[in-house]
Parts: sequence; C-alpha cells; structure tokens
Amino acid sequence: MNISIVYEDDNILVVNKPYGLIVHPKNVTDTQPALTDWVVSNYPKLKDVGEPFDASGEPFPRHGIMHRLDKDTSGLIVIAKNQATFEFFKNLFQTHAIQKHYYALVHGRPKESSGVINAPLGRIGMKRTTRIEGKKMIDSKESITEYKTVRNFDKYALLDVSPKTGRTHQIRVHLKSISCPIAGDPVYTPKGWQKPEGLDRLFLHAYKLEFPAPDGKALTIETDLPEELQKVLKMLE
Repeated sequence: MNISIVYEDDNILVVNKPYGLIVHPKNVTDTQPALTDWVVSNYPKLKDVGEPFDASGEPFPRHGIMHRLDKDTSGLIVIAKNQATFEFFKNLFQTHAIQKHYYALVHGRPKESSGVINAPLGRIGMKRTTRIEGKKMIDSKESITEYKTVRNFDKYALLDVSPKTGRTHQIRVHLKSISCPIAGDPVYTPKGWQKPEGLDRLFLHAYKLEFPAPDGKALTIETDLPEELQKVLKMLE
C-alpha cells in the first residue's frame, strides 16, 4: 500500500491515504485491502485501540483510526496510538473542534466565489441527497460545508472545501446541490458531463488538518496534491 506517514509523535499518527483504498472493511466478509490492514501490520499494538463494535453492535475494530475518507478520496487521516488519545480525539470530532480542508475540482463555477452550504443530507436507498421532501427519505441530518474558490479555469474551478459536519458523501452531495459536482465523481455527476483530460479518479483530496493535540499544542498538518491531480491542473492551464 502506498501509504506515507506525514506526522507522528507518541500519541498520534497522521497518514496520507491514497486514492482507491478503503479505510475500514464494510463487514467481516469484506476482504479488499484496507487502511486497517496497514495499521495492524505496521503498528500491531494499535489493534485494540478504539471501539470494537459499531452503533448496531456489529464487529467494527477501528485500530485507532479516528475518521474515514471515501475509497475514491485521498488525503490525511488521524490515527490514535493509545486509548486515551482515541477518547480525546473522539471528543474533538463530536464537538467539531477539528478543521478539515479539501481540494476539490468542480464542474463550472459557484455563483459566489465563497460561501456556506447549509443543507440537511438524507438518503434515498444508497444514494445521498439534499432533497428532503418525499416519503422515502430516511436518515436526514444537519450538514454544513464552507468553500472558497482557489482558482478558476475555463470550465472548472478549484475549491478549498471545509466540512463543518461529517456526513457520508457530504462534500460531494453539497457541491452537486449548487450545480458544481466534483470532477470525476461517478455517482453525483450528471450523465454526459465530460471530466477533464487525464483525470481517472475523483478530484477530492483532504490536504490539511488543524486541531489541538493532547499535549495542548495547536497542530496544522498539510500534504501536497497527489501527482496525478497536479498533472490534471497543469493540463487545464
């Protein structure tokens, strides 16, 4: 697995997850490679850090991993190296005390160069949506995303996106809701919309995390855009 360590101390580990790798197996029968496998292989003492079951009571070992990124999204993930740190970060996530920033290349341009998308997310079947009317809607939750334009291209815009809540597919659905779906998104981009030349993945990368560490220090951790995404931007210039 092409996983790089971006930051490490006695309590935390921050890694750069590549595109195409899941964070946790979907269930006990899911055998595709996952970040959890890398953690157990390289940090066996973290095997029992976290909560062993999910909300429904099913086995769900976290191995210290504090949050998720979609399989198709690359970028920074925080891993707690002991149980006390896991509980510390659990509280940070619950109180939205961690600032997360993503780069997203979107179709078109937002009407405003910066703004806040405040739209509840729900689910119809397996697909997330901001459309909350209808009898079939389930799982509707408050969702807030801030964005600002970093650079405009002819048919696309590069955005710095900061989700203030942590819903599944939140950034992808919210950007679609303002008619700016993320380039390379096979689920939320309308059929027939052409992605940029050379792009063969979702253009979404978690590049920066800001949070207070257990020792009281304020940490800001960043990572560069993956090379394949940098090449796409150069081709758009």
